[in-house]
Amino acid sequence: MSYRGVPNWPPTWVWIGGGENQHPKGEIGCLQRVNLSTVPPRCFVVTEYDDAEYIGYLLFDDRVFCLQICHLLENHRGYPLQRIGELELSHTHTL
Repeated sequence: MSYRGVPNWPPTWVWIGGGENQHPKGEIGCLQRVNLSTVPPRCFVVTEYDDAEYIGYLLFDDRVFCLQICHLLENHRGYPLQRIGELELSHTHTL
C-alpha cells in the first residue's frame, strides 16, 4: 500500500495516552479502533502497545481502495498489527 508512491504501512505512531510513550515504530501492538476520513481519503488507526495508545493514519490516492482497507481493518480489530500486515490484499480494488 502506498500514497503518491510512498509506502504507508505501517503508519507512523503518535502517543495519545495511557502508559509512558515508548516512541514505537513498525507493526506494534493490537488494533483497537479504525476511523475513516474522506478528505483526503485516509484511515485513522489506533493501536495499544505496552499499556499505551497510539494513533496513526494511512493516506490513499484511491477513495475506493481506502474504503476497502478501512473495512478490512475494522474486521481485524483486536488482532496484532504484525498479523494484519501479513494479510493478502490481491482481492482489493486498485486503479
